[in-house]
Amino acid sequence: MTGGEVFVVIMFFGVCILLMTGFPVAFALAGTALLVAGASYMFGIFDLAFIGIFPNRIFGNAMISEVLLAVPLLFVFMGVMLERSKVAEELLDTMGMLFGSLRGGLGISVSVVGALLAASTGIVGATVVTMGLLSLPTMLRRGYDPSLACGSICASGTLGQIIPPSIVLVVLGDQISNAYQEAQRILGNFAPDPVSVGDLFAGAMIPGLGLVGMYILYQLFYAWWKPESSPPIPKDELMAGLSPRELKIRMFNALVAPIVLILMVLGSILAGIATPTEAAAVGAIGATLLGGLRLKPEAPWPVYLASLALIFILIMTANLDLRVARDEIPTGDMIGIAVAVTGCGVLIWGIWVSLVRVYRTRALHEVMQSTTKISAMVFGIVIGAQLFSSVFRGLGGDDMVHAFLTSLPGGTFGAMLVVMLIMFLMGFFLDFIEITFVVVPIVAPILLQMDLNPVWLGIMIAVNLQTSFLTPPFGFALFYLRGVAPDSVSTLQIYKGVIPFVAIQVLGLVILSIFPALTTWLPKVIFG
Repeated sequence: MTGGEVFVVIMFFGVCILLMTGFPVAFALAGTALLVAGASYMFGIFDLAFIGIFPNRIFGNAMISEVLLAVPLLFVFMGVMLERSKVAEELLDTMGMLFGSLRGGLGISVSVVGALLAASTGIVGATVVTMGLLSLPTMLRRGYDPSLACGSICASGTLGQIIPPSIVLVVLGDQISNAYQEAQRILGNFAPDPVSVGDLFAGAMIPGLGLVGMYILYQLFYAWWKPESSPPIPKDELMAGLSPRELKIRMFNALVAPIVLILMVLGSILAGIATPTEAAAVGAIGATLLGGLRLKPEAPWPVYLASLALIFILIMTANLDLRVARDEIPTGDMIGIAVAVTGCGVLIWGIWVSLVRVYRTRALHEVMQSTTKISAMVFGIVIGAQLFSSVFRGLGGDDMVHAFLTSLPGGTFGAMLVVMLIMFLMGFFLDFIEITFVVVPIVAPILLQMDLNPVWLGIMIAVNLQTSFLTPPFGFALFYLRGVAPDSVSTLQIYKGVIPFVAIQVLGLVILSIFPALTTWLPKVIFG
């Protein structure tokens, strides 16, 4: 082992030890990299030119990235706003009324709501905590098996990792795209087909919905196998004095707004109308309007009109050329521009009304504080990861990893299996953001040189990270639920409840590895 490889090993294990002690991730990455760079320079092994290019990497890759703008500033804002505006509470109540009369109905409701919240917020911790506070006491009071109830909530809460528009897929898409470009340049292809976040969104649709279906099938099977574990709720008790017509109206009000928001965000990306950043902006606006509606439902018209204006503007953008910086503008386009300007005025009015309502309830303060904290955390980790990567490459770490993966028995399969196992284990201790910015840039270019499909690789990593969120004893989702679960629920019951769902996740990974077309078919259909 050469001197550079020794320092690579020291750097890797050093940062792992610091992270397991709870030291902040950004400082652990940057500090370890600087210490190792200084020590190796003194031994004449490291070239400080790799530190010199560090500022260019930050401003050239990270700070001007439109994709990264979509994550902390827009998608996170959208998720936190929806969390604070009681959308989850209303969805759970309504789904409970719809499915509660079935055996296992409350568990099915949790899975459906988890999928809707995943597509709306994409924040795992918020989803698990919200559903743990709202649905776990109800399920326990109705006689549900505590392990089944806890497993259902944890598994459904992690769907935000894989169901688009997922924050994980946005961050991962940016890294996979960069890794694919690098791998193709190494292979001699200097004009490769681009890989976008939209490709990963389309590729994740079938696996994400498939996991939801497998969760529901398991709960139905468990309710049939052990009927006492998932008792139905009497219909009279469920209706709470509502007539069938009133129940339909309540269901309509609870479901339509989140579904329309999901379709606007995801549909605009898949239809090619908007980039992920633009779609995230649409989601942030839609979440603000929805928050204003939920907090003052007796005065809905400003929000309704603004929502219609937003939808109308999106449709016009897809069908007309609304650019004003042109020498000649046809009459039809000019009329369209005038109508779009009017729609923007209505939209601004609706946003202002919604912001005032959210501000008066102090929800806006919490939303902005959470968004700022998460944004600072993301970009702090980006800076630390870039410095770590620069020193790692300067010491020859990428060549070391390449030699290790290509020498494994089993070829491509063996390399992919080892990388998946490493990411799975790292998921116990690190959040997906750290893994995405630290591990993926190192291993993804090497794997993609082995002729793996980048979309398939991205979805496999996303599902793998979702599985690690669930796995005892260190899964993040388990800690989130333990923090809000009543004292009557033991930690062992939570662990016992998630094990079948972990098995479902592993089965999903095996199916995706055998049938890669489940991830690659839809992107080809949509984007050609």
